[in-house]
Amino acid sequence: MKHVAAYLLCVLGGVENPTAENISKVLAAVDVEADVAQTELLLKQLEGKDLAEILAAGKDKLSTVSAGAAAAAPGAAAAAVEEVVESSSSSESVGGAGGLFGSDSDDDW
Repeated sequence: MKHVAAYLLCVLGGVENPTAENISKVLAAVDVEADVAQTELLLKQLEGKDLAEILAAGKDKLSTVSAGAAAAAPGAAAAAVEEVVESSSSSESVGGAGGLFGSDSDDDW
């Protein structure tokens, strides 16, 4: 992922076709060593392709991802919290600090 980010930074910086050396320089600027194999693979996969088209295709693919599961998550979380609250309210109350510092009875004061 860091190699992709470095590639995109090169393109944003005006380098139309970044090289392995360009990517290495960007990563070196933030004290990260470039993985030669990953860099070469990235460049091979992007060779001859228009970056704008690749990004547009990715955006189209993301638009087909269902958000149904993500929308259900808050409801599930609320149900879980409610279950915990119910179970804790049904248990015996230990008072104040939960007995952390010994008995929480008022006679200690």
